Amino acid sequence: MNNFMTRRTVSALAVIIPLTLLTAACGSENKDPESAVPTNPTTARRGYPLDPIKKGMTIAFVPKQLGGSLYFSAASQGGREVVEKLGSTFKEVGTPDSTDTAGQVAYINQLTDEGVDAIVVSAQDPNALCGALKHAMDKGIPVVTYDSDTRPECRNAFVSPADPDQLTFSLVQSLAEQIDYKGEIAILSASKSATNQNNWIKYMKENLDTDPRYTDIKLVTVAYGDDDADKSYRLTGSLLKTYPNLKAIIAPTSVGINAAAQYLSQSPFKGKVKLTGLGTPNGMREYVKDGTVEGFQLWDPTELGKLAAWTAESLASGKITGREGQGLRTMDGHFYVGRNGVINLGDPNVFTIKNIDKYNF
Repeated sequence: MNNFMTRRTVSALAVIIPLTLLTAACGSENKDPESAVPTNPTTARRGYPLDPIKKGMTIAFVPKQLGGSLYFSAASQGGREVVEKLGSTFKEVGTPDSTDTAGQVAYINQLTDEGVDAIVVSAQDPNALCGALKHAMDKGIPVVTYDSDTRPECRNAFVSPADPDQLTFSLVQSLAEQIDYKGEIAILSASKSATNQNNWIKYMKENLDTDPRYTDIKLVTVAYGDDDADKSYRLTGSLLKTYPNLKAIIAPTSVGINAAAQYLSQSPFKGKVKLTGLGTPNGMREYVKDGTVEGFQLWDPTELGKLAAWTAESLASGKITGREGQGLRTMDGHFYVGRNGVINLGDPNVFTIKNIDKYNF
């Protein structure tokens, strides 16, 4: 699996670097870069990378769920660290309900009226926020999405936690190895409208349908726990009763995998029904150590929040515009804006009993 992901990464770099050089070359031949104003903010032409980051700004985070989530709390902490280190004010608002899109819209409108310098949002819905976000951009407020995206025209950049193809292959392959490449599996997701979840589910289905190694693996259902711990816990029990031959569950949500692990650890299915997905080490540590879960994955949400904050600060300072091929330099390294304004954080970590105690988030 590691070799596969390495090959994919090298291949991706081999494609990205020439494209980046080509983009730069084409830009140098354009005698009038301001002659056409693009309607999509992610295709804006001009940034000033040598300009300094402005100080005294207000950068506002709107997580998908405010409070009750180790994941989003860690991301916000990372964002706060960067914003304050760069001499600006960190602000966080949001709804405790991860499906309250009307609440997210209201908070975005509130921030726009306040005139904050940038909005960083994990979108509950790819479409519902667009009107409010476009209004913010019309007012000159850069918009960054992180973790969960909107439509590309509704923001300036999207900070993606991982390449979806690499991530979902890794999840499916890990589970396939645990069940010896055969049996019924289910997916325990968040809400039906969650952009990132739907994208990952699409890629997982494609992997299962097209890779001959997975011919004997059958996806029986996708269940939605709405990132609610109690609902996800109950759904896990329902899945096991409805599908008595179920061999494994993939939960690409930290709330879902934690709830599923809690249920399995207290049931006769412990160690018999495999579980993997995306979770935090602090939330999953006990279930790895007691044998309920062999391994799971996640990027560091603190680093995701940091990169989202750097992106927002860079947009608000005019260093980047979200155009494909632009470079973003942070204290942790260099990143590049890809197609449709997507900036990838990198490959996720794989947590097992061998390394889980090295992490604290």
